[in-house]
Amino acid sequence: MAELAAFADGTLPVERRAAVEARLAGSAELRAFVERQRRALTATRALAAEPVPATLAASVAAAVPRRKPRRAGGRGLAWRLGLAGALVAAVAAVVVLSLNRGPAAPSVAAAAGLARQAPSGAAPASLGTSGTTLAASVQGVAFPDFAPAYGWRAVGVRQARVGGRAATAVYYGKEGRRIAYVIVAGPGLARPPSAASTTIGGVQYQTLRLNGAPAVTWRRDGHTCVLTGAASPAELLTLASWSSAAAGQSA
Repeated sequence: MAELAAFADGTLPVERRAAVEARLAGSAELRAFVERQRRALTATRALAAEPVPATLAASVAAAVPRRKPRRAGGRGLAWRLGLAGALVAAVAAVVVLSLNRGPAAPSVAAAAGLARQAPSGAAPASLGTSGTTLAASVQGVAFPDFAPAYGWRAVGVRQARVGGRAATAVYYGKEGRRIAYVIVAGPGLARPPSAASTTIGGVQYQTLRLNGAPAVTWRRDGHTCVLTGAASPAELLTLASWSSAAAGQSA
């Protein structure tokens, strides 16, 4: 992240540019991050040239320790320069946080990162006579049972945190391959830019590569879901759309 920020503002050392550009070429998420950083920098520079609102100046001045200057041109000048710097920093922080949706905003790529980790718990059991859901869910959004219809059997589960939010991954295995279905708690994450979109049954699915593997992301009941692993994009899309349809049928 630090190198990406330096790349965005032009301070990245020349010897590191090729490596960072290579990473950017393979990740729409990282390219979007750099673009947001550049917009934040542009907005910050523009704001630095604008008059500071009196209310903001008063708030920052109240937080700066007051010292009685010994002479007009000495510490009084230093205090005023410090206040000006504090104001610019405060405005810059507001701009950067607003453009980046918070300092710890989770991403779809981060959620997909759970797929590369090992399960930490046993596979959840199948629920009900319909055989469409497992005994695992995130805020009421249940994980699907792919085994009866597609042969993908649940082999484990892992709970973690993504950008400060709870997330659960259920792992499925078939013929020596493994995929992971991740659900992130809370409202839906920002949709990945430049991903191929397909609408099935009124649900928008986005197909892309995350962490070097094919992936599909979409939303169920407002929660972000990610399905990724050793399967083709078409197979992942079929499984994702089936899970949404099965959930709708059982609701």
